[in-house]
Amino acid sequence: MNFAAFVVPAFLLFTALEYWYARKKGRSDLFSYENAVTNISVGIAERLLSLLITASFYALYYYVYENYALYQIPNHWLVWVVLLLATDFVWYWYHRLGHEINLFWGAHVVHHQSEEFNYTVSARITVLQALIRNLFWCTLPFLGFHPAMVITILVVHGAYSFFTHTQVIGKLGWLEHIFITPSHHGVHHASNDKYLNKNYGDIFVFWDKLFGTFQKEEEKPVYGLTHPLKSYSFLWQHFHYYAELWEACRRSGSVWQSIKIMFGKPEMIDQEIRPALEAKLLPRKAAPRHTFRFRAYLNVQIAAALAGLFFFILLYPKLDRVEITLAVSVILLTLINCGAMLELQRWIYFVEISRALLLLGSVCYWAHSFTTFACSVLILMSVCSLELVEKNYYQFVYARNLKRFGKFKKH
Repeated sequence: MNFAAFVVPAFLLFTALEYWYARKKGRSDLFSYENAVTNISVGIAERLLSLLITASFYALYYYVYENYALYQIPNHWLVWVVLLLATDFVWYWYHRLGHEINLFWGAHVVHHQSEEFNYTVSARITVLQALIRNLFWCTLPFLGFHPAMVITILVVHGAYSFFTHTQVIGKLGWLEHIFITPSHHGVHHASNDKYLNKNYGDIFVFWDKLFGTFQKEEEKPVYGLTHPLKSYSFLWQHFHYYAELWEACRRSGSVWQSIKIMFGKPEMIDQEIRPALEAKLLPRKAAPRHTFRFRAYLNVQIAAALAGLFFFILLYPKLDRVEITLAVSVILLTLINCGAMLELQRWIYFVEISRALLLLGSVCYWAHSFTTFACSVLILMSVCSLELVEKNYYQFVYARNLKRFGKFKKH
């Protein structure tokens, strides 16, 4: 079994402790329900999909080390210190380029969308960002650090960066001059003019001071993007910037200009593109009135996705390809459904049907009964095609918001 799965309950434990402490100190403003749901959803998707490619990157580290390493650096305690510094140096440049190159920013922007700053924000990483980051890590085995050492140090990096995403820890005195603290990283997540493109380091602060990107916390940070996304859509959060890039390239009128846009800075993108795309692709709705039943149903889905992620990671070595495909599909559909619910999308009914079909397929696959699956699908589709069933579903989920959809008709 893969005991890395216990990272999931550890994440939930520290997040719960942070939430409890924030409430105790009267800082209920540090958390909002919608942001927490979307942050955790993005994190579940990243962990889920990254698991499928992690082994490939470990293999890539070994391949680079065994075939192209410049040196064979020995295992010595001093080497571990050097490796920690080297890893942080690579992180600094990976992180900085992630903010300065549009192609990379499209993957990293998701991490900065939240207008809050707490432990749930640390989960806002996309699998594409993980892919880019791992390519940067290949420089370490190329230099001659053994892949096993690299992998160990990366675990330390991942754990440390989690704890810098919080406001319940204040400034840490003399440690502020050595390490990236929650105060420093809060500056990095802020959209204040003086805080933009600052504090790229992960563990140590001296890279930022060396390359002129350090800024200590002075005025109160305003978290999030300079132009807030204002959408809880799981899909839009992941792909909006690439849609903006595509539109910017389309408007540029030349291949060369498009290349300059792709590898240029985010400031090159016309700020009117996103509002135009949102008006076209995201129907505007008034703020929803969330009922207890709505939140309960959403909470059940997030809890189920977290439980599914935990058992998927734990049992991953034992699963075959069909089981992996079914599990990933069900969990991703659940996350898409949660984001769509927060956006009051009507197409969640079709997501529910798709998820039910996948769950039926999973049960019947494990039971080795195709006949049962075929009969179940016929019954399910017959029931779901009834307009009364569809209307009752929306009444159950959206309740007070139902009138916004107008008269229900068959699709």
